[in-house]
This record gives sequence, structure tokens and C-alpha cells, in this order.
Amino acid sequence: MLKALEIHNLHVSVDEKEILHGVNLTIRPGEIHALMGPNGSGKSTLAHALMGHPCFCVTQGKIVLNGDDITQAAPEMRARAGVFLAFQHPREVQGVPLAQFLHEAHIARFSEKISIAQLRAFMRSILKDLALDDAFLDRPLNEGFSGGEKKKAEILQMMILKPTYAILDETDSGLDIDALKTVTAGIMHALSGEMAVVIITHYQRILQFIEPHFVHVMVQGKIVQSGSKELARELEQKGFKHFFHV
Repeated sequence: MLKALEIHNLHVSVDEKEILHGVNLTIRPGEIHALMGPNGSGKSTLAHALMGHPCFCVTQGKIVLNGDDITQAAPEMRARAGVFLAFQHPREVQGVPLAQFLHEAHIARFSEKISIAQLRAFMRSILKDLALDDAFLDRPLNEGFSGGEKKKAEILQMMILKPTYAILDETDSGLDIDALKTVTAGIMHALSGEMAVVIITHYQRILQFIEPHFVHVMVQGKIVQSGSKELARELEQKGFKHFFHV
């Protein structure tokens, strides 16, 4: 069976307003895709629909994961099957230490018994790669985290859960250049032949550190053009308005 995350003619509505108007995209393990577009173009809507957020209603089309139709599947089923979403605005979870959250998520993902102490030992090198100390794991999830710490926590989750398909929704937003270099190094460290990444972004900046195989331009709820990394450079030069009538 050919592994892929396939999006076929996807229409998605929020509060009965259609946001996506027929998106088609195929993502295979090992590929890096960049999805670029202006605010309100539907990029985050696509990310949440792929993850099964109940507020994002698929009205037409389907999502197929490794041959199985998951259009109506629950978010936890998609997560266990290897789909991961790094949020643009990660939520704070009061009273739940990051280590405990990662422990429960790891057990749910892999159905494998592992103690928190064992998991912490496994994470030490990963924390070092992300310029974080062990004490970071004892803090409540995202509570009081800086913008950069929240994004690093998302990448830490990705590195622990080892998804097959990772969707990174504006992971570069709010990061200074040093934090961006650290976060992108973590992403590159996590990449393997079995992992695909979809980078959702407005800018080419993150693509200077992670070279995509494919670049897609989304405008007004549709992917209007796809190409190589050169397309991202064209976007920087011409802006998104150039693609509104493609």
C-alpha cells in the first residue's frame, strides 16, 4: 500500500460559512511541503480540518490516510495514526506538567508502557537540541511560556511522538532569529524518511533553514499554484496579490 495523506476536493465550512472551496493535495512520507498564503486564505482552516477539529465541518470531499477514509474520524484516532498538528497559538493547560502531558501522549500514540523517568531520560538530548533545561518539563503546559518556549514545546512534542505527517501552523510566527534557528534545527533533527512535514507560513524566512520539496500558494480557500522552492522566492518578489486571479 502506498502511504500518503490525500486531500480530495475538500470543502470546509465554519459557522456555515465555506472557507475552503475544493482543496486537492497529496503528501507522502519524507516530503516537505510549504503552504503559503495571506491572512484569511484558509491555511489554518485546512490544518484544523486535517486534524478533525469539530468546529471545521467538511461539507464535500474527503481526507484519506494511507488508504483509509478518515474524513469523519475523531482527532485522537488521527493522532494515534500518525497525524500531528503544531498549533499557531498553543493553549495553556493549567496544573498539567509538560512531562506528564508528554507521558500520556506517548502512551496513547504507541500503546507502550514507559515511566515518566524513562521518558525524561530519553528527552534529555532533545531538550538540549532545543536549548531547554530539564526543569522545563516540570512547568504546566504552556502556562507562562514565552512565544518561543511555546513553539519549542510544540516541536518537542513532535520529536517525542514521531508522527508520519506533521502539520506546522505558523511555527515561525513570533520567533526571533535565534529561536527560529533552534526550532528549525529541531524540525530537521526530527525529519526522517518516514516523516512528512507541511509548513504553513506567510514568509520565506523559515524556508531559508528548511528547504521544501514543494511550495503551494493558497488564496481565497483554494490552492492556486504549486511548484518548487523557487515559487517561494517569486512570492517574496511579487506578493500574494499576483496570485489572486491565477
